Amino acid sequence: MPLAYDLHTHSTASDGTLAPAALVARAAAAGVRTLALTDHDSTGGCAEAAAEAVRQGVGFLPGVEVSVTWNGMTIHVVGLGVDPGNRTLQAGLAGLRAFRDWRAQEIGCRLAKDGFPGTYERARDLSNGLLISRTHFARALVEQGHAGSVRDVFKRFLVRGRPGHVPGQWAALGDAVAWITGAGGIAVIAHPARYPLNRTQLHRLAREFKAAGGTAIEVVSGSHSPDDNRTMAAHAQALALLASAGSDYHGPEQPYLELGRLPALPAGCEPIWQDGSLAA
Repeated sequence: MPLAYDLHTHSTASDGTLAPAALVARAAAAGVRTLALTDHDSTGGCAEAAAEAVRQGVGFLPGVEVSVTWNGMTIHVVGLGVDPGNRTLQAGLAGLRAFRDWRAQEIGCRLAKDGFPGTYERARDLSNGLLISRTHFARALVEQGHAGSVRDVFKRFLVRGRPGHVPGQWAALGDAVAWITGAGGIAVIAHPARYPLNRTQLHRLAREFKAAGGTAIEVVSGSHSPDDNRTMAAHAQALALLASAGSDYHGPEQPYLELGRLPALPAGCEPIWQDGSLAA
């Protein structure tokens, strides 16, 4: 039976393609009973999503996905059940969005110099004037016929050594967790199988994360394979972390990451929603 929780999704407040209300309505139709909106470095869609969740009878958790630089790489930390009105959280997120604005312009300049003019302007249009992410650039390049898919763009244009690569300068791990917990939320390491970490590195990340106040890891993710889910379940148990689950849904253009299709957590995990501190 598919899982009724989806605790990692995106809307047009960052790089998703559905407005927050439309995302909630789609989740409800797909059988999701508790949904978190976790846009990149922004809680801007949470009020709209919360209002629609009331209309749809869906439990809703305001959330955010914070960009972090750790050990020279970018990782993401999801915050669940945060207070969007928390000033410290919003100040931290505003700093990250300011860097995103600069990075977007720099990516556009580098692509233009490499023979792909107008990409920044189209990425900005696709973002509806809000936060501009690398995903918006990827969609623009696909639309312009320079690549066959968003995944292809990332490999050919936006990773290290490619023309559109601009290194991230994100929050420190401890700061990101402090913003989340200070806003009343629970911090979760997002899609851990996506990072190029061996077992020793992952355990080091988890130890630092826990020391900062983090409590959970995303065991089931839309970008994980069944083997990844089982491996991350074993890590969660070994590290005494709660287990979360989220599709990382960005829109209907990516049918392999659909709402309401997450498998159950592997046996032996302690689900984050059984912890009394998480309530929709």
